[in-house]
Amino acid sequence: MRVLVQKFGGTSLATSEAREHVLKHITRELADGYRLVVVVSAMGRKGDPYATDTLLDLAAANGNALPAREKDLLMCCGEIISAATLCSLLEAKGISSTVLTGAQAGFRTDAHFGSARILDVVPDRIFKEFEDKSVVIVTGFQGESASGDFTTLGRGGSDTSATALGAALHAEIVDIYTDVNGILTADPRLVEDAKPLAYVSYAEICNMAHQGAKVIHPRAVEIAMQAGVPVRVRSTFSDEKGTLVANPEGFKDVQAGVVDRFVTGIAYVGNVTQIMVESGEGSYKLQLQVFKAMAENDISVDFINVTPTGVVYTVFDYEADRAADKLRELGLSPKILTGCAKVSVIGGGINGVPGIMAKIVEALAEKDIQILQSADSNTTIWVLVHKEDMVQALRALHKKFELHI
Repeated sequence: MRVLVQKFGGTSLATSEAREHVLKHITRELADGYRLVVVVSAMGRKGDPYATDTLLDLAAANGNALPAREKDLLMCCGEIISAATLCSLLEAKGISSTVLTGAQAGFRTDAHFGSARILDVVPDRIFKEFEDKSVVIVTGFQGESASGDFTTLGRGGSDTSATALGAALHAEIVDIYTDVNGILTADPRLVEDAKPLAYVSYAEICNMAHQGAKVIHPRAVEIAMQAGVPVRVRSTFSDEKGTLVANPEGFKDVQAGVVDRFVTGIAYVGNVTQIMVESGEGSYKLQLQVFKAMAENDISVDFINVTPTGVVYTVFDYEADRAADKLRELGLSPKILTGCAKVSVIGGGINGVPGIMAKIVEALAEKDIQILQSADSNTTIWVLVHKEDMVQALRALHKKFELHI
């Protein structure tokens, strides 16, 4: 049995015209001999009648006192409506289909309502349905706890559902359909000459997703990477193949030489604040004080540099005041720099290649852009800049590494 998993996001299901494109993608793959698992999100975005955020607004309007368990029940409704709607359209076209909730599809999770983690996927029911159904529609974003309660997987949960099912079903590929035609070298809203990528490695797209590219959720990529399941990011509104995400040896249809590129793309995270806490030489107690205070108050930290004389890190702007207050309560004197942005240069070919950082510094210096902080990993180099310099930095780095060509 050849199994293919398709995931359709909210914009792909929001209108009757969009749903016609969804039907076209389904019928094409059925004609190619696949049995399909179609994972759906809630229809539309905030403000649309059945979107998840719209459902949450219902609870907020009533005092926002809905308990976490019951809030997950509410949030599961959007995907169920999407799935039933798509099933009715398929049946009207004579395509045999059925709907399974996340629980019925085999998703077993912990009981952390709102951001549950998948413990196991047991897809026996899906295989049984394939005995007389061509398409099994699964509500994304949801599972079931050991006590039988509905749970939701948090933001990006439908992507995660799709790749987890791809792994459990040993699918040939997982297609993630969105409103853009694959993954680009940069955000096209900010970098006009951003180019589509024919492929990226798992490691590269994980870093791109973590650094602000919102085409696919990093949790979903990590699951696909562990299972070795190829993923394609495609547009619902086009027949183009989009971007293939796989191990480099899986890129069989890519032109010769492209695999040797150093830099794949430029990403960014805006609205961050830099916090610097200094101390005397060898004062290791300060390092523990700072990060323990952040952890105990559920403040997420990023872009961390630790030295013998202090620490530097970033938090999101909305957490900056609270973070600074907690440090002052400890008798510390943090230096706070608001209005920053984290710009990332990402590429599987960066590691061990001389001159990458020199090019980054050169590109930014040519535009008189100050680097406030930097760090690196095997596939990414990060620089912190003033937010007002962010767009110019993205464009300068995109051009310097010739990603527009």
